Amino acid sequence: MGLTIAGLDEVGRGPIAGPVVAAAVVLNRAAPIVGLRDSKALSEPKRRQFDLLIRERSTTWALGRAEVDEIDRMNILQASLLAMQRAFQQLRPDIELALVDGNRLPELSCPAEFLIKGDQRVGAIQAASILAKVARDAEMCALDETFPGYGFAQHKGYPTQAHLKALSDYGLTPHHRLSFGPCKALVT
Repeated sequence: MGLTIAGLDEVGRGPIAGPVVAAAVVLNRAAPIVGLRDSKALSEPKRRQFDLLIRERSTTWALGRAEVDEIDRMNILQASLLAMQRAFQQLRPDIELALVDGNRLPELSCPAEFLIKGDQRVGAIQAASILAKVARDAEMCALDETFPGYGFAQHKGYPTQAHLKALSDYGLTPHHRLSFGPCKALVT
């Protein structure tokens, strides 16, 4: 049978707007998902297809998040670890090992290992990266409808030239990270 292993990953560390979203996934060995990749290596339609398969076939999965005010209060690294911890806490309690993408570990209730570039090597981490990316992207697209001039559906909160111009033209929204350089410059 093998160990019950959860993969954890997050998305949204680089944007200047929106939450950081994490996922935790335990893949089902009896229902493998062929072709998993890091979410950044997949097209948007492929990510959405895999998102459905992961939700249907995984033994268990969960999403966690840290909000903009938490990011500003504690810093993006700590907020990312908190989002992963929140995702993991929603899984059933029999996880024996957590594999975390990156070089830091959140506080978890089981043994854990970090893997640099784990999202390129471990299926459960790849699945987590896909779930987190699809969820965060959908949220940013919804935010685009509330704040149409900012282009959130296109840049997903990253500091592109178009996003920086929108900040200059329209100012900050409640979804901007005030501790990040381009936003901080507008409040000081």
